[in-house]
Amino acid sequence: MITLMDERDLARWLRADVRTGFTATPKRLPPKWFYDARGSALFEEITRLPEYYPTRTERAVLTEHAAEIARITEVKTLVELGSGSSEKTRLLLDALTARGTLGGFVPLDVSADALGDAVTVLGESYPGLTVTGVVGDFSRHLRHLPDGDSRMVAFLGGTIGNLTPRERSAFLAALRSTLHEGEWLLLGAGLVKDPAIEVPAYDDAAGVTAEFNRNVLRVINRELGAAFDPYAFDHVALWAPGPEWIEMRLRSRVAQRVAIPGLGMTVDFAAGEEIRTEVSAKFRRGGITAELAAAGFEVYRWWNDPQEWFGLTLARAVRP
Repeated sequence: MITLMDERDLARWLRADVRTGFTATPKRLPPKWFYDARGSALFEEITRLPEYYPTRTERAVLTEHAAEIARITEVKTLVELGSGSSEKTRLLLDALTARGTLGGFVPLDVSADALGDAVTVLGESYPGLTVTGVVGDFSRHLRHLPDGDSRMVAFLGGTIGNLTPRERSAFLAALRSTLHEGEWLLLGAGLVKDPAIEVPAYDDAAGVTAEFNRNVLRVINRELGAAFDPYAFDHVALWAPGPEWIEMRLRSRVAQRVAIPGLGMTVDFAAGEEIRTEVSAKFRRGGITAELAAAGFEVYRWWNDPQEWFGLTLARAVRP
């Protein structure tokens, strides 16, 4: 594996993000801090919930079109950002290896343990494929991806929606700068739909997403010695019609002061005060096309499910 970051990097970034987020108005935390071992397990449970449409819908679209993607692109190297277990990506790996062009797979993830397990399993499942795991953060380490002359970057799961418009612009520009003209991006994104469908996907009846949301406080307790009571905060998920995204928040039930010894600070919360822990933007086809074009990508194919809940965009890097 290629290690671009280690536990010291994670600790430094967590300290910076918590200090910045808890001194901001309103308070906020980046969603990447949900994902320790417990958070990752909770998210896997979320993907199987009846309310959570993105995973199964994207998988259905990939199942239908993976062979077509392989035929169009004929890439030699597949790169996956935020790879996790790479479960859905097996659909692409199967199609590309069957096509006979694929020689390498490069999954990138912040979790060295999860990545190591995935690399081992994938290496056994695809013995003719060179699997090179990269321990890194897709918001920081794109320029370190292994070079090549025929690559496709897969950014699936709707993770692009966790970025604000400014962050998306910077990310797509950085990604374009790492790709050669003619190389490919496969982007999965949730589409704008009725909030009556959208909100329950982030506020399920079983309360799994609520536990996932509160897990960020447990991470801060463990890593920074903080004294948060996760159950002193309510899970909130709401649809913001202006930016067309879901916001997940933690709402303080009472007025409280919480010590964070690892930062040498205390944080005050008023009763009802909220921490924004995630945005999950939903998109329209024209908006995706425009954002990709601004970064130097041209949409080559577009696919969605029959209900138009999730879109898969195949785009190509073009000359600036």
